[in-house]
Formats: sequence, structure tokens, C-alpha cells
Amino acid sequence: MAGAAALRRSARRISRHLAAAPAFCRSALQQPERLLSSQASPEHGARGAVSGSELALYPPERVRNFSIIAHVDHGKSTLADRLLELTGTIQKGHGQPQYLDKLQVERERGITVKAQTATMFYRHITASQDSDTPRYLLNLIDTPGHVDFSYEVSRSLAACQGALLVVDAAQGVQAQTIANFYLAFESNLSIIPVINKIDQPTADPDNVKDQLKRLFDIDPSEALLTSAKTGKGLEQVLPAVIERIPSPPGKCDAPVRMLLLDSYYDEYKGVICHVAVVDGALRKGDKIASAATGRAYEVLDLGIMHPELTPTGVLYTGQVGYVISGMRSTKEARIGDTLHQAKSTVEPLPGFKPAKHMVFSGLYPADGSDFEALNHAIEKLTCNDASVSVTKETSNALGMGFRCGFLGLLHMDVFHQRLEQEYGAQVISTIPTVPYIFEYGDGSKVQVENPAALASNPGKRVAACWEPTVIATIIIPSEYVGPVIMLCSERRGEQLEYTFIDAQRALLKYRLPLKEIIVDFYNELKGITSGYATFDYEDSEYQQSELVKMDILLNGQPVDAMATIVHNQKAQRVGKELVEKLKKFIERQMFEITIQAAIGSKVIARETLSAMRKNVLAKCYGGDITRKKKLLEKQKEGKKRMKRVGSVDIPQEAFHELLKVSNSK
Repeated sequence: MAGAAALRRSARRISRHLAAAPAFCRSALQQPERLLSSQASPEHGARGAVSGSELALYPPERVRNFSIIAHVDHGKSTLADRLLELTGTIQKGHGQPQYLDKLQVERERGITVKAQTATMFYRHITASQDSDTPRYLLNLIDTPGHVDFSYEVSRSLAACQGALLVVDAAQGVQAQTIANFYLAFESNLSIIPVINKIDQPTADPDNVKDQLKRLFDIDPSEALLTSAKTGKGLEQVLPAVIERIPSPPGKCDAPVRMLLLDSYYDEYKGVICHVAVVDGALRKGDKIASAATGRAYEVLDLGIMHPELTPTGVLYTGQVGYVISGMRSTKEARIGDTLHQAKSTVEPLPGFKPAKHMVFSGLYPADGSDFEALNHAIEKLTCNDASVSVTKETSNALGMGFRCGFLGLLHMDVFHQRLEQEYGAQVISTIPTVPYIFEYGDGSKVQVENPAALASNPGKRVAACWEPTVIATIIIPSEYVGPVIMLCSERRGEQLEYTFIDAQRALLKYRLPLKEIIVDFYNELKGITSGYATFDYEDSEYQQSELVKMDILLNGQPVDAMATIVHNQKAQRVGKELVEKLKKFIERQMFEITIQAAIGSKVIARETLSAMRKNVLAKCYGGDITRKKKLLEKQKEGKKRMKRVGSVDIPQEAFHELLKVSNSK
């Protein structure tokens, strides 16, 4: 009772102080979220609440959906931060650079992995307007820049009508700049070139304008010169977005249709779907259905990302937001699906091209008893990363696990890191491989994603093999052309194009086997060019090649998780490197361990790990030599028995080393 009375007295004192304060102070104390920049919409404070009636003020003509695309480290995320601050969506100096990079792996590596959406409200002021300046709703999508996450970029562009193409004023157009430009161009988006980092001492905006004109036929006068770090030139970005990017083309009076852009799993709310409303309007309590599965759901909550989840109760035509509908299984949220009004028939939206997996690897729990926990973690993570394919498989050496398909090696590495950081899973990953096609003498063909599945059947002769290839685009300073051509030749590359972008930089195009680039090609390319090279690739057709399956044997027993497919010319050298690496990382046992690399029944490399032995002659201070021989023979027989029944534990470090060696030059 005494505590309650004290609280009431404190409340009365605070009320008296507020009443005595000047009016403007009272307003600021009671509504601090309204203290925004002059161009932020006054009724939407920094991360403040937004009601459905306020969203109704933004018809499709007042909505702009745009994405930021660029090469890695050209300033996409920093530019997104400045735009969020300029519109009052986040407070300046919030203490968290790259605000939209929310994953721990993104902050540790300094790269964007997941495309993130934020809704901004902006008052567009022009010279011809007096007082009633129109307000606009802007949906910004920050996209990844690395080649492995181009699927994320293509999904993001499906929800946009325009894109900001950010180019570093010092580095100029680079490989992923070209790739992202054509992704946006093929999607018929309005492209606004933004030359960023003009504050750098080495910046050369005029040279970058010439490159944009030569490569993309972009008028140099259309380029915006900015510095996201200092804020210079940013005031012209959002007006350009409003004036140059068209509004969404949807129909307000049509039945609701939404494109499912992304999803992730929340332990309390279930599956949270990010959607773009193409036609109609969606309200809380509506019944919706999936065009892909036919299942119906009730809309439990919906709203916008401002920049966190902000409930609004309604989403209108052209707007991008989130929907919570009670989905509990991650398999129900299919990326690219069309969600529509239940018990109605609509034409499904085009959706997305299915992700084409370039790299396959086995994932196994470090402890066999953790299989169910790993299964649960992978199921939740694939809801947030729809570009991963997962199938269950069993290994004689590692037990039950999963065969996963990834878009590239960095994608695979990030997936493993997220499993460990977000779900605490300890995993063993096998050597990454690519999908091959094998044709047998009887004319039958089989696609092989797991080398262990390619049985060494003497009754079926392999008549031909095909491996996937890629078209690689490499941009380098002209003085490094020679070493790069030599590297591509060593990796069995075929030159397709060799041109100069300007006096200092050259563009090379090569057709390369995918197997040759998935592990260490990019690292070597960076090494021989002092870090100046940029690299991008797109998948091409299969080409015929001389391929063989190489097994790793421990004491004559094949380890299926270490099987790999290599080119015949490289088999001997790769086999020798593999067994030498394994010898370093496998612990010595009480019996001898024989490590072999074999193609079929032919052993092409061998190493022997000697046994640990007790000095059985220590007690013999003399006597006949036959006594010593008898003790040594007895020890030798014991070692043979142990070798027959003993097992060899393969540490995770050995798999990591095999990953590095399997594709080395």
C-alpha cells in the first residue's frame, strides 16, 4: 500500500512539472518522435506508429518502389542509411552503421547477404508548389552485391519499378555492376545512375560517366554525384526517384493479388511473409489463399517495415509490407507464390525463375545424436533462404545428413555460419561438388550431384561425361592481363572476349568449367592482381570432358564422404595432395593407417601413418636376440588384429583441408 501511494505522489509531481513547462517543451516531451528533419512527413515520426487510414492517403500514384543495386563495397548500405535518416525513418547517429544489415554474419563480413525492405514517407518539394506539398510513400530495398546472391537481387527487382545503380567514383564500373545492370534492364526498370564516394581523393566522376555511356548507353547528364559518407548530393536522390521512377501499375478496384517476396520464421508468430500488393487491398481478418498450395489462411496481422515491423491493419495497391497468417510450416511459404482472396479465382503472377544450384555439399551433424536438431535448424533457415535445396542422405562414414545445393561457395559458407550462429548447430561439411552428367554405354544418362552415388560398376562402361560451365567476366588493370590469361588457361578456360574499358582497365570474358572456380579461383585472381580484379559469372551450357571418380581409402575402406570427381589430367596431382593433407590431420592410432587415393581399382597415391608403439624391448637388458624377435612378432600380430577391428576418426579439420585442395590449381 505504501509503495502504491509513493507512486501516486511521483505521478502528481511529474504532472505539475509538465503543466508548468512552456508549451513547446510540453509538446516535445510528450511526442518526441515528431522532432524530425524538415523533409520528413510530420505525421510519421522516427519509427513511430502508422495507421491504416494514413496509408490510405498514398494511392499508387504516390508510391515509389525502388531498389539499390551495385558491386560489392560501392556504398549501397551506407546510402540506404542516409536515405532513412533524410526521411526521418531512423534517427541520425543511431550508432549502428549499415542499419539494414541485420544478420550477425553480415556485420562480421561487411557484406549484404539478405535483401531488406524499409518504408519511408517523404514530402516532395518543388519550385512550382506553394504550400500543399505532396507526400510520397517510398519502399526501399537494399540488395546484396556479391555474385552468389544475384538470386536475392532478381527477387527484389520483381517488387520494384526502378533501381538506383550505385557506382564507386574511384573504382568505376566493375563486374557485378554490369551483371546487376542487365538484371534491372531485363526487368524493364527505370535506372538512375548514382556515382558515390565523390569525396575520395582518387575519385574521377567524369571517367565513370564515360564508362556508363560506353557500356550501358546512359546519358552522363542523368548521373547523380553523391557521397553517402558526408551527405553531399543526397538531397537530389529522392526527388529523382519520384520524378524518374513510375508508380506501381496495379488496379485498386480489382481482387487482391500479392507476390510473396520473402519469408522468415519467428518462434512466436510463425512464418512472417514479405509481400508486394499488386492489385486490390488487404485487411486484417481477410481470408487469403495460396495459388501454389491451395491452402487458405486468415490474416492475423499485417503492416509495413518502418523500418521494423509496424502494424497498420491494411495494405493498399502498390505497397510492400509483411503479412502474418498463421503459417507454421516453412514449406507453406513458397517464394514467388501468388496470395489472393480465398474462394476467388485470379490469374497467378509470373513469380521468379527457380534458383539454379551451382554447388552441392553434404551437411552432417558433428554428433550423430544431433540429427533432429540439425533438421529443425535447416528447416527454419531455409524459410529465410529459399535458394537452398535440401535432401536427406546417408553416409557410411558420417551417418544421416543432408545434401544441400547452393548458389556458390560464399553462399554455402554463409549458410554454414548462420547455422552455427543462429541455431548453435555443429556440422561437418563434405567437399563441394557440381552437378555432372554421365552417359553409359547402353545410352542411359544420369545426373550426379553426390560423387558417392556414382557407383563403380564394372558392368556399365561410362561412354561420355559432361560438366557445367560458366561465362566469367573479369575486369582488371591492364598491366595484369598476362597473369590472368595464364590463370584462366590453367583452369581449362576458353577466351571469348578481350576488350579495353578505358586506358587503364581491360575486360576479359572466358568460358570456364564451374568445378575450376568454386573454391579458390577468386582468391588466386585477387592475389595475382594485387586485389584489383573484379569477377562475375553466369551459368552456361554443359561441355564434354574427361572426368573420373576418385575415392579416398582408409585401410582399404572407401570413405564415401570424401569421394570426388576430378578431371583425368589432374587426378594424380590432386590425389597426391589429398592423401598428404589427410596424413597431417588424422591422428595416429595404435595400428598402422594406410591412406590411398584410387580411381576404380587403380591406386594413384598413397601415404602411411605409422602406428604408435610401446617399447616392448625396454625390459630386455640382454639375452638372446630370439627373445627380442619373439616380443616384436607378438606386438606385430596384436597390431594386425587391432587394424582389422579398429576405426579411424576423421576430424572436421581434415574435411576443411580437402575443401581447399580439391580444386587447387
